[in-house]
Amino acid sequence: MLSAPLDWSVECSRWPHAEASRFHQAGGLRWHVQLMGEGPPLLLVHGTGASSHSWRSLAPLLAKHFTVIAPDLPGHGFTERPIRQRLSLPAMAASIAALVDALALPPTIVVGHSAGAAILIRCCLDQTLAPGAVVSINGALLPFRGPAGVLFPPLAKLLFLNPLTAHVFARGAYDRERVVRLIRGTGSELDQAGIELYARLFSNPAHVAATLGMMANWDLNRFKRDLPALQQPLMLIAAGNDKAVAPDQADQVGEMLPGARRECLPGLGHLAHEEDAGRVAALILDFSRTESCMAGR
Repeated sequence: MLSAPLDWSVECSRWPHAEASRFHQAGGLRWHVQLMGEGPPLLLVHGTGASSHSWRSLAPLLAKHFTVIAPDLPGHGFTERPIRQRLSLPAMAASIAALVDALALPPTIVVGHSAGAAILIRCCLDQTLAPGAVVSINGALLPFRGPAGVLFPPLAKLLFLNPLTAHVFARGAYDRERVVRLIRGTGSELDQAGIELYARLFSNPAHVAATLGMMANWDLNRFKRDLPALQQPLMLIAAGNDKAVAPDQADQVGEMLPGARRECLPGLGHLAHEEDAGRVAALILDFSRTESCMAGR
């Protein structure tokens, strides 16, 4: 039996930008989406284990120039959890494309964090989305290196298949110090409000199960082979202190896509867009103007 997602009626009073939240049916799922701003549509897709809350500081800055669309991925936050097979990279990409189609807001630019960047690029490669440009923030775009690449996927599958794992992890999230250590392990430092929001997510077994499910079903080997076929202009933002995705991964991807623009953010970690939304917003706006993503405004 699947655990229920976070209860919006309980959480809405303390969730960032709750007034921008909407619920939509698309691709067989009930989605939580935040919509704000005016102008060309811009799609934000968060990474594994996060939710649309991670854009709480960045989204309002971008909403001054765009209509910002920020969904919770399937099984994350307040979006319904799909069956296990729908947590793979191609299936997640198809689900995001179905949501965009249902909203009738084809994005002119897409911005993804970590695994969210891979999902958006997969959409572009599959031609289910056709934005004018793609922004990757600490994108998890290449397979794990060395022994981790061999050991991690089977381990994640074992954890995911154990029905107790998500509940055990969720109980541990009530200890805020554990959450602080987990966030610091990514190389980032968040304020107390940010820690509390992640703690709310991690204490929900359905959210944890979807996170483990993504890890268990994630295969970037085919994605790596397909990546050089990306046609959209790409900006790779890499944080110098990222301990979750090695910063030099952006250089490797840049070698595969010589036209990609690379930007480094020294001193920030994996959650760079939460630590310094202003710097990230400035890069996105500059890139969007350079690539004429705002044409027609």
